[in-house]
Amino acid sequence: MEISSLALFRGIPPEECGEMMALGCVRTADFEKGAVLFRTGDVTGEFGVLLSGEVHVESGDLWGNRVILHSIPAGHAFAETYALCGVPMMADVIAVQPSRVLFIRLAALLDEANSAQPWYPKLLRNLTLLFARKNLAWSGRVFCLSAKGIRSRVMMYLSAQAAQAGSTEFSIPFDRQQLADYLNVERSALSKELGRMRNEGILTFRKNHFQLHRTIER
Repeated sequence: MEISSLALFRGIPPEECGEMMALGCVRTADFEKGAVLFRTGDVTGEFGVLLSGEVHVESGDLWGNRVILHSIPAGHAFAETYALCGVPMMADVIAVQPSRVLFIRLAALLDEANSAQPWYPKLLRNLTLLFARKNLAWSGRVFCLSAKGIRSRVMMYLSAQAAQAGSTEFSIPFDRQQLADYLNVERSALSKELGRMRNEGILTFRKNHFQLHRTIER
């Protein structure tokens, strides 16, 4: 993915992007599958934009239990709130595929000395949209977890994915264990519920590919 195609740089021409890069506020880094980009407790002045691959934002406890809070696809940002506020990370960020990341030192870019640059107001606008979209993404997970019962959580999550895809047939970014972690349910219970829903004609699936049926087949 080209840097100039990222939502963060929308409306900023290549020459202005080059000026931002020349400030030394931007770097790229590659990570192998399983690499930890940020750990809980880290304080960072940078946030990441995923250029390729996939990363998960996860929380864990002292007993090794893990919960997937969010899946970050290519083109999307992570850790931006922590970079802006300067507070310790409350989650880990882990590469679940080989990934290439663009890191941005936000405070340096937003320095008052840069306020007269033509790209500055465009960057502020794009950052505002970025934060708003992230709020929507996190709200979606809250809606899922507020649902009572495994079936309700599954239906809430899959409905949101269908709306996002603009189709009742789509693939999700999780395998079965990861989906269970995201919905905060047991994998075996999730698999049983998906089987029941398939038998009732509510949906069909193969691995992480789903098709929802608006009317239940009889």
